[in-house]
Amino acid sequence: MKNRIIVGVLALLLSTACEDELYQAPISNRSSAEFYRDAADFEQAIVGVYNALKYHSQSNFYLSEVRSDNIYITGLAGVRDWIPVTNFSRTLVTNSLMQQAWDEPYVGILRANTVLDKLSPDVVPDAATRNAMEGEVKFLRALFYFDLVRFFGGVPIFDEVLTPTQALEIPRSAPAEVYNLIENDLIDAISMLPQTSSAAGKPSSVTAKALLARTYLTMSGPDYGISGPGLGVDRKSEALDLLNEVIASGQFGEVDDYATIFKSESENNADIIFAIQNINDGNSGDRGVGTVLPTLMYHESWARVNLPFAGGVPSDGLILPSDQLLNSYEPNDTRDDFSILRSWVDANGATSTQAMIIKFMDQENLPVDRFNWGTDFPVIRYTDVLMMKAEILIQTGGNQAEVDNIVNNVRERAGLEPLSNVDLEMLLEERRKEFFAEGLRFHDLVRTGKVVDVINEWTAVDDEAGVVNSMEPNFIIYPIHQNQLDVKEDLYEQNPGYN
Repeated sequence: MKNRIIVGVLALLLSTACEDELYQAPISNRSSAEFYRDAADFEQAIVGVYNALKYHSQSNFYLSEVRSDNIYITGLAGVRDWIPVTNFSRTLVTNSLMQQAWDEPYVGILRANTVLDKLSPDVVPDAATRNAMEGEVKFLRALFYFDLVRFFGGVPIFDEVLTPTQALEIPRSAPAEVYNLIENDLIDAISMLPQTSSAAGKPSSVTAKALLARTYLTMSGPDYGISGPGLGVDRKSEALDLLNEVIASGQFGEVDDYATIFKSESENNADIIFAIQNINDGNSGDRGVGTVLPTLMYHESWARVNLPFAGGVPSDGLILPSDQLLNSYEPNDTRDDFSILRSWVDANGATSTQAMIIKFMDQENLPVDRFNWGTDFPVIRYTDVLMMKAEILIQTGGNQAEVDNIVNNVRERAGLEPLSNVDLEMLLEERRKEFFAEGLRFHDLVRTGKVVDVINEWTAVDDEAGVVNSMEPNFIIYPIHQNQLDVKEDLYEQNPGYN
């Protein structure tokens, strides 16, 4: 698989870099040497790097949200790839979701490496422009590797363009080495990117600080005795410094209405630090400029009545908010009604109480097909920055009044009464509702050392069908897909716990 990705990186780059909405000329008949001639060509190439982020929302939904106590799936047939993921199956090595979560970030990494390899004063003489491009691409490369290390632990590091033969000699690196690359890329991005974003969806120096803070906080989590995302090191003070710098920048702020954060007409609002930009192209079919994410959440039978196009989750694999999550919402919590549809009427006029996720479904701006919803997907929100700060203050014995203030501002927006003496469990419960369906829940539990106990305690109560296996540390990360193991015998060792 790696051979095909490396050999085909230019073709992939050229085929995805020229999106129609940017009015860019076709370049598929030009070689790599001929393509990188000026700054405009590099801008096109960087669009191709962004295009590889399309996987991010899907992978984090399936491999973090669906993996967590937020979702319960009673499907027993196992024909849907997300069912063994949520049930902690040991037989995931041929699961397509593992392949996507591995392959797509590496497509982005190889595109990023190609841009960095070609970027030079000869073709982009203006130093400020060149530095901004390098910082932008390094930010994206860091994000790709951050996903990989959280999903798989140690992964092979490609920080330059390699031939297929060279790639076959690169083994997996330890998570600490992967983090070293992420940290260096983000430090470079902080120094090279402008202080404010040059356009919607582009990172700034402050954006890079937010991602580096999340990285340091993740590294500071327990290692669980596995080669996973937590290193058991203490980088929390560095994370706190960065979070305070993001807050002090004044570029972001709290949005009064929760729904406003996610609506298409108010995208890139003050709460959005970095989001994957999706376009609802209402004039044509699937061109890959929107997102399929809402279609992965709503029920197929509901869609037949309420949407003008096919799609949705089939009845043999319904992705349902867990009873525990549903029962955890307090009365009048506005995040509940916005994020979850608890009952609905089917084609036969019967009322179904199979709740479904509607958070990213903007029904006032329907696309022409199920693949191109225009709702942006938030990667980092300002609310998350504030709540990560509260998390660090709790863990380090910081100012309790500040912790309470952060959490209560979030609760006030949700229409809830204030709390006092907020501890880590209370904070995690608030994060659970605030970031529901944003792909953070499992990562949050792993980072804070709660994942094994929380998942097992939840399944003991909610798993009425007896389909969820016991959670163990090995299940914090996922197996390497069989396609990768077959590239070269003994190049990669499989993660423990899977067969």
